[in-house]
Amino acid sequence: MIRHCMEERPFEACGLLSGRNGCAETIWRMENIEKSPVAFSMDSRHIQKALQKMALKGEALVGIYHSHPTAPPLPSPEDIAYAYYPEAAYLIVSLASKQPNIGCYRIVGSRALPLRVELR
Repeated sequence: MIRHCMEERPFEACGLLSGRNGCAETIWRMENIEKSPVAFSMDSRHIQKALQKMALKGEALVGIYHSHPTAPPLPSPEDIAYAYYPEAAYLIVSLASKQPNIGCYRIVGSRALPLRVELR
């Protein structure tokens, strides 16, 4: 996930995470169709295909990630407004400093609640 985000600079990267019991096992790199350093969007057909492949693997969507190439790992108002999967954790990889920093949130309605993330 971090490598993907770094490879996509200066644009925002985005993708999906699937797994079981809230633990991510598989990363699904997605294309940021906006090709923007300050916004991201995924093709809904690509999302649906990834969800189908997840189901075939016996996995479910557990997270959605994207990067902030120059901003902290905090959800923007747009990140909150377009959070359509309340069951998923939203991870933001900030590349604003030398060491990538990750924020993780549960976004429900207009609220972003911080979650603890454990990388392995």
